[in-house]
Amino acid sequence: MDPIAHWAGVTRRYGRIVAVRDVDLALPPGAATALVGHNGAGKTTLIKLLLGLIRPDAGKVRVAGADPAGSRGAEARRCLGFLPENVAFHGAMTGSELMAFYARLKGQPRARNAELLERVGIAHAADRRISTYSKGMRQRLGIAQALIGEPRLLLLDEPTSGLDPASRADVFDLIDHLRRSGATVLVSTHALAEIEHHVDRIAIMHCGALVAAGTLDDLRRGAQAEVRLRLRVRRSHTDQVLEHLPAGVRSGRRDDESLELFAPAAGKMALLRMLAGLEDIVLDVEMSDVGLAQIYGRLVESIGEAS
Repeated sequence: MDPIAHWAGVTRRYGRIVAVRDVDLALPPGAATALVGHNGAGKTTLIKLLLGLIRPDAGKVRVAGADPAGSRGAEARRCLGFLPENVAFHGAMTGSELMAFYARLKGQPRARNAELLERVGIAHAADRRISTYSKGMRQRLGIAQALIGEPRLLLLDEPTSGLDPASRADVFDLIDHLRRSGATVLVSTHALAEIEHHVDRIAIMHCGALVAAGTLDDLRRGAQAEVRLRLRVRRSHTDQVLEHLPAGVRSGRRDDESLELFAPAAGKMALLRMLAGLEDIVLDVEMSDVGLAQIYGRLVESIGEAS
């Protein structure tokens, strides 16, 4: 199935600064993709290229088969819904009035606006002035306006920026709802630990380059990520556990009654068998895969070592 959007060999410069370089990335239909990286990694530049706000210096960008900055740009942009990082709505308007305004801009009927406000959970505030909305409610309103016209691709640029934990959780719930409904979503974020369980695919940007892309399991394999184990041991016996570690296993944080271990995926079972043999010392074992933040750090570190 053809991707809804893709960047092919894309480079974009601002004077002497290379914002993105030689990026090849496709967004498959019906998948939620996270575009992650630190501030300045090139995420927003890639989104601006999709929106047709800027042109690449090299390579090509396509949305629904059309160049969003070309003669068919309007056709391409009709396929998109966009939530900018900083939403700025007129505070004197109500939620319903703002939705009607954007529906007119997009040439869409207003009939489904109430349904969209219900979908994002702010139908109860439809007739309130936006100046009375919390930041989380304004983010929900921004997502509702992005959904006008049933866009084939929804672009969310840092959707949780500046939100409190409860509002951030609400935004991720909305992303999960969109995933379940079969929407194609691109989420640009630097909230690595939070986003990993809310998307199907992840693309990692670093200093303008696409470092890796795929499912979380793909990235774990590519980064040769390790399994993390947290042990609870009998007091003053952590040294005895360390003496028995198989090759390739390394230790992390430790104190008198606990120990953190990291093992390559291929060595996980050997480590568990060793720990089982120390059942009089090892009281409990908690195991978890390394998350996206650790994978990102490992990939970035490997780039630094190679340069």
